Amino acid sequence: MADAQPLPASGRVHLGGPLPPPRPLQHLADERAALHESLHGAIGLQDRLEGGDEPSYLRTGLASTVLRDLRRGRWVVQDEVDLHGLNRDEARLLLAGFMAECLHHGKRCVRVIHGKGLRSPQKTSILRQLVRGWLAQRDETLAYCQAKPQDGGEGALIVLLRSPKKLRAA
Repeated sequence: MADAQPLPASGRVHLGGPLPPPRPLQHLADERAALHESLHGAIGLQDRLEGGDEPSYLRTGLASTVLRDLRRGRWVVQDEVDLHGLNRDEARLLLAGFMAECLHHGKRCVRVIHGKGLRSPQKTSILRQLVRGWLAQRDETLAYCQAKPQDGGEGALIVLLRSPKKLRAA
């Protein structure tokens, strides 16, 4: 390093201090939209007060054994959709299309993979909360619970759908 010499002047002028950090506009928009949906979505009080780490939902009027059987794996998962890497609008459209396709083909038990949010800016999964709300608002959703660890754990939900006959009759 004894023979190192400074680089020649570039002729550029340095104006002011460092630039401000970039603002994550899409992340902020997603958070505002999630807050709006959680405050104005058609979700019952029981869903809003749901405690604990494991999410679950059971449509009003159904026996608690339905949810228990879903948690215990009595239902065979017939299909799945992966929402990783999608923004909220893309995820909602894909989920709606997936649910319609499942009903059309008579699939009753499905896995919805929303991810754990590990690559999100603050390590929180916005889709996790949104998907729970979307599913609870849909008429075809009877129940859902968190997937077992080998099926995705906290990054996925197992969803029980109505049979196509019951959906038409309702």
